[in-house]
Amino acid sequence: MSDLGSWGADAPASKSSSQDQPWPVSRLSQTLKEYIDRLGFLWIEGEITKVSFTNNMFATLRDLTQEASVEIHAWNLAKIDSTIKHGDRVIALVKPNFWPKTGKLTMQVYEMRKVGLGELLERIERLRAQLAAEGLTQHKQPLPFLPNLIGLVTGKDSDAEKDVLQNAKLRWPEVRFRVVYSLVQGDKAAPELVRAIQTLDADPEVDVIIVARGGGSFLDLLCFSDEAVVRAAAATSKPLVSAIGHENDRPVLDDVADLRASTPTDAAKRVVPDVVEERRLIGQFLQRASLQVANKIQSGLDFVSQVRSRPILANPYAFLELRAMEIATASDRANNAFGNLLALEARTVEHLAQQVSALSPQKTLERGYAVVRTARGAVVTNPAEAPAGTALKVRVAGGDIEATAN
Repeated sequence: MSDLGSWGADAPASKSSSQDQPWPVSRLSQTLKEYIDRLGFLWIEGEITKVSFTNNMFATLRDLTQEASVEIHAWNLAKIDSTIKHGDRVIALVKPNFWPKTGKLTMQVYEMRKVGLGELLERIERLRAQLAAEGLTQHKQPLPFLPNLIGLVTGKDSDAEKDVLQNAKLRWPEVRFRVVYSLVQGDKAAPELVRAIQTLDADPEVDVIIVARGGGSFLDLLCFSDEAVVRAAAATSKPLVSAIGHENDRPVLDDVADLRASTPTDAAKRVVPDVVEERRLIGQFLQRASLQVANKIQSGLDFVSQVRSRPILANPYAFLELRAMEIATASDRANNAFGNLLALEARTVEHLAQQVSALSPQKTLERGYAVVRTARGAVVTNPAEAPAGTALKVRVAGGDIEATAN
């Protein structure tokens, strides 16, 4: 009793209910009925299980994504699709009822029908438009050239798994995968797909995620158009590849994926490079690089040859030799000019010397003339200047002669 009292002290108190003034069960039942009656009529959606038709209809309606179900019944079958069977996806107009006397909650069905293909398509198109308006279909992350680790979401032992793994290893034998298995069909597939995508996105080693399934009917692929799955894919920090393998009526996952592959095999080819092709390309690049280097070297050698063939480099002394020749020529010219000038001047001097020599008194004496001078050295130019008996000196070419004037 003390434990209950202690728990009751911590329990949320009602304005009209307390430990000292507890409600009777009838009041609780009536209050629950009033609350539930306020819900009125509701449209709900789920998967039918354990259905039976007699004059009435009894079934269990299970949630499409979570472990939750309710019992439903219908007294009037006029608006109930009689072809509904176990596993069908339906929408139903129900009214929750609480029975105070027994404390039971029931769901009375007034209308129920299968979810038709047209209605599903309409929902999918609305979701596409909503995602586009939010910008989740425009942003695309580039795929890494060579992923360190590839995350794969697919069905266990499925052909899609084999296709991806085998084709990826054929292209790049060292490729590594982390595979997370999930249901890929049915109403329970969506939460498993969300869990698998989020698990791989949280793995720091995973560089890219592939969600693969080998095709199927439109209804089989509905889980890949589930809003929770699509938003989980759009929220990944890693690039995500959708490889559902369904060309017509493609699932919404294709819209938000960073890359859409037509098949799981195509996904392997798009995510992993071909080692043979890459080696071929590397060989081509090396060949081109070698050719470009060789051409560059040859071009340099040709340039050096052209430079070396120039006269100045063929004979570095040619310039000096040319200048030396010019200097020698100028020197010869100067020497010749100076020699000619000296010869000319020598001839002039000789001519002058000859003129001087011709005018010399000695030459006159040598021609037989004589110079008469008195004893005092005065030149006698007139006989009157040397009367008889005057001592004279006669200068002839050979010397002086002593003479006396008569």
